[in-house]
Amino acid sequence: MPTELVFRADPYAKSCPATVTSVEPRGVVLDRTVFYPTGGGQPGDQGLLRLADGTTLRVVDAVKGEGPDSVVHVLEPGASAPAPGTPVTAELDWERRHRHMRMHTCLHLLSAVLPYPVTGGQVAADKGRLDFDIPEATLEKEAVTEKVNALIAADHAVTTRWITDAELAQQPELVKTMAVKPPTGHGRVRLIEVAGLDLQPCGGTHVARTGEIGRVEVTKIEKKGRINRRVVIGFADNKL
Repeated sequence: MPTELVFRADPYAKSCPATVTSVEPRGVVLDRTVFYPTGGGQPGDQGLLRLADGTTLRVVDAVKGEGPDSVVHVLEPGASAPAPGTPVTAELDWERRHRHMRMHTCLHLLSAVLPYPVTGGQVAADKGRLDFDIPEATLEKEAVTEKVNALIAADHAVTTRWITDAELAQQPELVKTMAVKPPTGHGRVRLIEVAGLDLQPCGGTHVARTGEIGRVEVTKIEKKGRINRRVVIGFADNKL
């Protein structure tokens, strides 16, 4: 049975009631969840499973399960998993998740400022990075920083829409990432759109407007190959 992915419809949902459907070696599977599983460069969520008697079980990671849309909630070592059929409340570590949302949207803005093929990327709670193939280009940290912050300050809307696999096949330019291709074969693909700036397939969680990201700064630009450059960007407040 696939898990209902509450975060897909509402990335701001902090908790949800759920029922344990199965327990496997890696952790607990629920019928519905607010926990985003590791994927697309974004880490899996952390938080709690709260039982009816008030007992709490700490979720240290969320990963993709075997079935379609299945999410495995990885419990801390030594924890006893609740039996199938047990009702629980799934509760996010919201501050950590929200920072992932802010940084993930920020990386989409970075890819708009630097319109080059993306060869890799990673989201974290305090920083993120994108790797670009940039032939004969010189990047300056200060210039990139100000361009990204200008897009953040403009408070563009961030929205979701879907297209069919066939429509995506007819628009290959939508796929910016060279190393990671969007999942196809399910009939449709989810797009994240930053109004007037960026449109690309993405399964991650994002803020609703760019102004929510807050000021950022490019902290490092590294040469990773003849034409490959890694751009590392972090929150200006640098507070977790």
